[in-house]
Amino acid sequence: MKLLTAIPIIRIFSVEKAKEFYLDYLGFTLEWEHRFEPDLPLYAQIRRSGVTLHLSEHHGDATPGSAVFVPVEGIDSLLQDLESRRHPNLRPSIETVDWGRLLQLVDPFGNRLRFCELTPD
Repeated sequence: MKLLTAIPIIRIFSVEKAKEFYLDYLGFTLEWEHRFEPDLPLYAQIRRSGVTLHLSEHHGDATPGSAVFVPVEGIDSLLQDLESRRHPNLRPSIETVDWGRLLQLVDPFGNRLRFCELTPD
């Protein structure tokens, strides 16, 4: 048996706000979208570098206010990239924690994304 990479599912409530945040601001790329019918909830896959996320409008998928931990190499470059795009409601910064350097963002739906450059052992 071999376990493969986990893909977090993030609950969203507005496709427009999700795309503004995840694609325009965070720089993820939309890989695919799925709806069972045109007026039913969206389920989509996005990717940036080695991180894949699923975004879902389905009420049974994920809990609003969840957290996703994303290990990062080059957290200063990530911060510079985000600062170059500017977001009207966010002013990200890096804080030092016991396990590394952390940049935490909250999406428009209350989900927390914790990007962390881990301290080497």
